[in-house]
Amino acid sequence: MSPEYVIFGKFSTKLDVFSFGVILLEIISGKKNSSFYETHPTLPLIGHVWELWREDRALDIVDSSIIESFVSHEVLRCIQIGLLCVQEDATDRPTMLAILLMLSCETTLPSPKQPAFVLRRPSNDLGSITGKGFYSINDVTITTFEAR
Repeated sequence: MSPEYVIFGKFSTKLDVFSFGVILLEIISGKKNSSFYETHPTLPLIGHVWELWREDRALDIVDSSIIESFVSHEVLRCIQIGLLCVQEDATDRPTMLAILLMLSCETTLPSPKQPAFVLRRPSNDLGSITGKGFYSINDVTITTFEAR
């Protein structure tokens, strides 16, 4: 679901665009967004694709079952369109008509902005403590008991 619907209950035509982007990325990767989160709990599929895109390694997400038969520039274009569809701000997402044109023409695509739901959970090592919670090295919380 798009962030504007999840957070604010706001309905718009961009809800379908967001869902289309997620499905497109799932098809390319061969992984469901929800099941990817179960195996990589620090980052959802959308966030993983975004990180690979920023590192110029977007093709690393391609499903191994199609690795021998895809055309790299076409898959990169589809990944870019998928990322354009899942951008955090609904006004930045293309319309479905624009997506259709992007898929059917070799026009220059805009650069995607950060997608929605790209949140990392803090790691449990002592070097990443932000002051909100303290953890020991073995993941046990440290509690201080005080008398009344």
